[in-house]
Amino acid sequence: MKSTINPKFQSLETIHSKDNQLIKKLRGLIAESRAYKNVGELWLEGEHLCSAAFDKGVEIQHLICAASQLSELTRRYPQWLENSNKITLLQDELFHKLSPLPSPTYVGFLVNIPKLKSLNSKIPTVILDRVQDAGNVGSVLRSASAFGFKQIIALKGTANLWSNKVVRSGMGAHFGLSLIESDSFAEVKSLEIPLLCTSSHVGIFLDELQSTNRLPNPCAWVFGHEGQGVSQELFDLANMKVKIAQPGGEESLNIGAASAICLYASSTVRP
Repeated sequence: MKSTINPKFQSLETIHSKDNQLIKKLRGLIAESRAYKNVGELWLEGEHLCSAAFDKGVEIQHLICAASQLSELTRRYPQWLENSNKITLLQDELFHKLSPLPSPTYVGFLVNIPKLKSLNSKIPTVILDRVQDAGNVGSVLRSASAFGFKQIIALKGTANLWSNKVVRSGMGAHFGLSLIESDSFAEVKSLEIPLLCTSSHVGIFLDELQSTNRLPNPCAWVFGHEGQGVSQELFDLANMKVKIAQPGGEESLNIGAASAICLYASSTVRP
């Protein structure tokens, strides 16, 4: 039976040692939330995340694949191999031990962190105020991307936007967003659009704002700390305080759910 592997890739060397420098580098990127800042690279693992990055034009600096799956990868994603600057194979067990996923996949990309874009003071924006859970941050980024909020300002205390856990949770949303990590309120104060703060107990109900056509668009939504909510300083800056009706009686919503509701509501308003 004729091999499906391009002859160009048949002579690739396979890494077997857990002490290899590449393995150590990947372990650091996976385990340390700030490691990407030191090396300037991200580790993207799995078909979905790799596809999302590639489809949005991200350059593959280094493609890393489980050795036994090269033929399958060649068949399904030949464009990845053709467009990779470098390709390395890992012994299967080594790849699976490296992966933090419950069901390890067989492929990943090392890519450069996208260049930081300057703040646009007039476009729909999401502000994260000390949102600490990586899963919540990734969920908000996905909702922001889905509902047309292309700029994210992450204030000090928020989970690192490019950490491995946040990138995995975002499932590709990162690569369609302008992400700004800030240590001050300077960027927030420079915005030229209304600032909306969420609250579980103070403000105008979101559905009331929608029904009376008072929900501004464009605007900047602020989502705060999972337990403490939005800081008082940001709350005082807000043009509008908004709460979500909860007829079922729960005290508050998870930030991922609350952000999806608010950002969807804004997406229904025509500028």
